[in-house]
Amino acid sequence: MMNIRPVKTRIFREGNDLLNFITNQVKRLHSGDILVVTSKIVALSEGRVRDIRTEKERERVIREESQWQVKTKWTWLTIKDHMVMQSAGIDRSNANGKTILLPKDSFRTASELRRALMKKFRITKLGVLITDSRLFPLRAGIVGVALGYAGFKGVLDNRGKKDIFGRKLKMTRVDIADGLATAAVLEMGEAAEQRPLAVITDAPVEYTDRVNRRELMMDFREDAYLPLFAQAKKVKMKRVKGPW
Repeated sequence: MMNIRPVKTRIFREGNDLLNFITNQVKRLHSGDILVVTSKIVALSEGRVRDIRTEKERERVIREESQWQVKTKWTWLTIKDHMVMQSAGIDRSNANGKTILLPKDSFRTASELRRALMKKFRITKLGVLITDSRLFPLRAGIVGVALGYAGFKGVLDNRGKKDIFGRKLKMTRVDIADGLATAAVLEMGEAAEQRPLAVITDAPVEYTDRVNRRELMMDFREDAYLPLFAQAKKVKMKRVKGPW
């Protein structure tokens, strides 16, 4: 059974050495473990921090950091690194008054950490997962998302397999990477927990030395939500009654 152990640490500061921080906080990794690292400390280690003082400066950074952007009622809706996210992922929480951007290349960082940690702990099978948090459309609350990973396949392809009644599956693929990220972020927390690391054991993944960073990407023209958002302005939302 899969187990997630969050790691409480000291506060990670801008410019700190990421590998040294991890090996000081995680004393042992075993073959088959997956190390989870929040993107915030990756970005801090890379100096991906800005001192943004005005809304105009913030808008400029959002435009620089994203491939597409539109301002909505509450936030900026953007596309960055082939993912839909708020405000190109820039974040002011736990930033000591500054703004933290997303890491430069989370897949590359995950791969580099994996190689270094495998060498240090003398193991041959290890996963590294770099996480952030996102909102689902029309759902309250955040969930975890995988920005980059190494050492395991991020998608389980069930197309062509049969369900319990013998019906052949035509579309079903399981998003392993984001599923692990969501489970880990739930344990790591998003406020003052100081748990930027976690170790997952017995994860149901297929380990590999080579990761296809495009395996989670969906052509926007094939995305299941595209027709919904194309017609969104015409939708009249039904009021939902509740106990509040």
